[in-house]
Amino acid sequence: MSKRRLHHAAVPVLALLCSVLLAACEQPSRLEQLREEGTLRVVTRNTPTTYYQGRHGDTGLEYELSKRFADRLELDLTMITSPTLENIYNQLAQDKGPHLAAAGLTANPARAGQIQFAEPYLQVTPQVVYRRGNRQPRGIEDLYDRRIMVLRGSSLADQLRELQTEHPQLAFEESDNLEVVDLLRMVNDGELDFAVVYSNELIVNQAFYPAVHVGFDLGPTQPMAWALPGGEDDSLLLEVNKFFDSIRADGTLDQLLERFYGHADVLDYVGARAFARHMQQRLPRFEKMFRQAGDQQGLDWRLLAAMAYQESLWDVDARSPTGVRGLMMLTLPTAKFVGVTNRVDPAQSIAGGARYLIWVRDQLPTDIPEPDRTWFALAAYNVGIGHLDDARILTRNNGRDPNRWIDVKDHLPLLSKKQWYSQTRYGYARGGEPVHYVQNIRRYYEILTWVTQPQSETPQMPDEQYHAPGILEQLPQGI
Repeated sequence: MSKRRLHHAAVPVLALLCSVLLAACEQPSRLEQLREEGTLRVVTRNTPTTYYQGRHGDTGLEYELSKRFADRLELDLTMITSPTLENIYNQLAQDKGPHLAAAGLTANPARAGQIQFAEPYLQVTPQVVYRRGNRQPRGIEDLYDRRIMVLRGSSLADQLRELQTEHPQLAFEESDNLEVVDLLRMVNDGELDFAVVYSNELIVNQAFYPAVHVGFDLGPTQPMAWALPGGEDDSLLLEVNKFFDSIRADGTLDQLLERFYGHADVLDYVGARAFARHMQQRLPRFEKMFRQAGDQQGLDWRLLAAMAYQESLWDVDARSPTGVRGLMMLTLPTAKFVGVTNRVDPAQSIAGGARYLIWVRDQLPTDIPEPDRTWFALAAYNVGIGHLDDARILTRNNGRDPNRWIDVKDHLPLLSKKQWYSQTRYGYARGGEPVHYVQNIRRYYEILTWVTQPQSETPQMPDEQYHAPGILEQLPQGI
């Protein structure tokens, strides 16, 4: 074959090769595809450490991080909840699946290749927990022949399997039907001897399971990170890492970690003697405001005062880690909704809280009688109407009366158990919190009613000593 003919024969081959290479070069990256789609899809878990419906909408550390990342890319955000850890990894492997997983996952070397893990944003410690009152476990040998449970598909399960090579007497159960909150509850209630969880999960939930304590750390800290689909395209991974570098540098990450992990939710009843002192020292300043707001909204002022004490201990400067402020602890959206322009102004806060309580109560079905209607309104004020509706549906489905507080309060705590909240519209909620919230308010209300009844028609001036002298000695026994 002549050189000329060879040249002509090679031209189509070269043209085809160039077109293939050009097409490969023009193939959009994972990040470019995401921006073209306009929506960031994030798979997560419906748990208190990740993502759930709170009193004022979507919340959770992973949600807050995901929302900020989506905003950074100017994308809409879609959160997808997964029933199990294994399902999260399976979804990441699917074409057109979620773009990333923000689900409280630890970087697991066993999944290298299948999954790309971003830079860690939190270090957590694997811990063996037990029920206080039982013998504290101090090492692996103390776990022999005991009932231990861990989540299936977790790095903790892999860690326990590795330990079994040196400790063949170590046995444990894996579950994909439960969440960490379920494991802690089972330890707290004596249904399990031990559970293995991460330290951050215990911190968030320990106030709800006071009998659960750490036996020992199962090993060194582990990095918690977002997970992305595997492959050679790391464009989205690099953008995620830039995002975490940025929020770490500007303090946003520390603020979020402090918000969700830096404090303990104290739900215990504040002692009667402290309440009595606050009645003497703080309540006189606000009593007239409570009375005025009560008269305007048709509410007993002592109920409003009890609510305010539960919310803020009658501290005008009270501020929660989530940003709610003032006597009635109003969020910015709620304050705007009820016309409050200054949340730390006690008169505005009390009036706004009263208006919001009435609005919540008016959203309830009209066939709920009093006083149950008021207790329902308080619960919804705390946890949200959606979660209260979920609890009422569970109550009805279990053959109880959804219009009676005594029945519904038994079902609200079920919203923190995966077996039950997976059946509901709004998902996980700290269902025990509104029960304690209402019970505490009723207790404060009863005391205020008992103390103030003789002088109920003679409001005190703000600078006067609260009436009923010697209140510390007059409190009913057993309160």
